[in-house]
Amino acid sequence: MRFHPTYSEAVLFSVIRGKRLGVQVRRQAVIGNHIVDFLVRSHSLVIEVDGDLYHAQRQSADAARERKLVRAGYTVLRIPASLVGTDLAGAVSLVRQALADCAG
Repeated sequence: MRFHPTYSEAVLFSVIRGKRLGVQVRRQAVIGNHIVDFLVRSHSLVIEVDGDLYHAQRQSADAARERKLVRAGYTVLRIPASLVGTDLAGAVSLVRQALADCAG
C-alpha cells in the first residue's frame, strides 16, 4: 500500500499533503508495528481512510489497533472512503476539526 494508495487515500492526500493545512502530514507512517494511512506527528493525530467493504470485515482488528494507538498517545480520526469520494471538502473539514481538537 505504501506505493499504491487507494483512490480515496490519494485524493485526500493531494489536499492535505505537506504543510497545506499548516502542519506536516505524512502518508503511510510507521508507529510501532503499525503503518497508518496519515500521521500528523506534531499533533499526535492518526488519520485512517476506511474503505466500506474492507474495513467492515476488519472491525475487531481495527478496534484493537486503535486502542493500541490511543494508549500510545495518539488520537485516531477515521474517515469513510465514501465521504472522501462524495464530499472531499467535508472530509478535509473533519481533519481540520481534529487538528484543532488535538492542538488545544
